[in-house]
Amino acid sequence: MQPFPHHYQARAAGNHDGVIRVEGPGLPDIATTAPPEFGGPEGHWSPESLLVASVADCFILSFRAVARASKLDWEELSCDVEAVLERPDGVSRFTRMTLAPRLTIRSPDDEDKAHRCLERTERACLITNSLTADITLKPQIDVAESA
Repeated sequence: MQPFPHHYQARAAGNHDGVIRVEGPGLPDIATTAPPEFGGPEGHWSPESLLVASVADCFILSFRAVARASKLDWEELSCDVEAVLERPDGVSRFTRMTLAPRLTIRSPDDEDKAHRCLERTERACLITNSLTADITLKPQIDVAESA
């Protein structure tokens, strides 16, 4: 890992109508529009959906580090995120996010350790740490059938 601070760059470009092209150095472009909730078309990423996806992605990447440090033997992790956008005080912002990670572990003996790892991950995720939304963790842990 590189020493802090880390710097990230992105650029967005578009015109008065249609998709916005989001790009970053060495990265594939992403086409975005306003979400359907704001009158945009279906089938495109939006800033809102990218933010929610970033939460899910960061959770799994953070979990990898936490599980490795904790020596947790696991098989698979998915993370569903539901975010609520509201207008408290007339300002649009995400007020709540529910993270529903589903973790498959190899041994039932690791269930307590797995819960602790998921809780540590929620506290370690830099994306959720950068948001003002209330975060709720609703984990599910399964044991692999081969265990």
